[in-house]
Amino acid sequence: MRFQDIPGLKHTKQQLIEAVQGNHVAHAQLFVGAEGSANLAMALAFTTYVNCENSGAEDACGNCPSCIKNSKYIHPDVNFVFPSAATPKLKREDATSEKFLVEWRAFLQQNPYGNVSDWSNHFGWENKLLMIPRQESRNIVRALSLKSFEGKYKVMIIWLPELMNVNAANGILKILEEPPENTLFLLVSNDANKLLTTILSRAQQLRIPAFDDEDIKQVLAQKTDLSEEEIAQLAYRAEGNMRKALLEIGGTGNEVADYFKDWMRQCFSYNFESLIQLADDFQKKGKEFQVGLFAVASRFMRETLLKGVSAEAISRLPETERGFVEKFSAVFVPPKIAILSPKLDEAQYHVERNANPKILFLDLSLSIAQIARAKNL
Repeated sequence: MRFQDIPGLKHTKQQLIEAVQGNHVAHAQLFVGAEGSANLAMALAFTTYVNCENSGAEDACGNCPSCIKNSKYIHPDVNFVFPSAATPKLKREDATSEKFLVEWRAFLQQNPYGNVSDWSNHFGWENKLLMIPRQESRNIVRALSLKSFEGKYKVMIIWLPELMNVNAANGILKILEEPPENTLFLLVSNDANKLLTTILSRAQQLRIPAFDDEDIKQVLAQKTDLSEEEIAQLAYRAEGNMRKALLEIGGTGNEVADYFKDWMRQCFSYNFESLIQLADDFQKKGKEFQVGLFAVASRFMRETLLKGVSAEAISRLPETERGFVEKFSAVFVPPKIAILSPKLDEAQYHVERNANPKILFLDLSLSIAQIARAKNL
């Protein structure tokens, strides 16, 4: 992975390059970005750049032995730590990253913007709770106690440190604060708020912004034969999330949006039989779909609110959705959205934490129906 492989984000790339060129590379860096951002890809590209033998003003050369090894994620001075789970042959504490490097390298090649669910599905850990076990801290200390083999820097990339066992996190504090010479810690996180304050205080944070719509359009245009209008709609729905945009090439975004529209119609009509059927269907859907539905709902709430307060100038709604929002805003006026939006956020929070999806969905549906038909709020 090189900087040129990541669309857009020129300012972030330049910031990292200037740090290397000015010899001001922090020994511990935290790449923080939302799911679907370039935080992992940026850490990988930075790793390639710092050890490139012929680095240029804008990127690594891509041709030296170091770059070639980094492109395959087999550089001897680059170590990876990531969440895992037990297997039939390995207990929880023994299921450390070094046991799954072959699968991890294949995952990086296929999906550098993936999340923990993608990694879980890639390996066959569906419905298992992934974490970084306590034993990893010992492995990290042991790996970094050795001198670099051939590169200038020895690099330790920890993906999703927020999933690290507390004892494991505490076990790396000393080496994180005082690492061996020419050692880099690159922590790649989706949620820095879940990290120990002792970890945060030892790492320099770098915020990785979401992708622009134009960046996503550029990638989608290379991967699909969809029309410009269809690509623009996908980019809009992705909201800067490259992973989501790539998933929606298969049409899952339209499915979720259509499901949401039907759901709202049944809520407004107080069709209990249909709502129970929808709740059954919702339960059968995977968590990816369930969380995605609430994300779509929140997006429509925003657009409806903008319509209700005559702020369409900042709306990003494509033309194909304006008809629905026009009708939707006639029912869900701003006071109703103010009541409904927190309920949607709360539902998403609970479904992410394995609440019973059918009960949650049906309860939320009845609340939405009451809000929709309320005369005065």
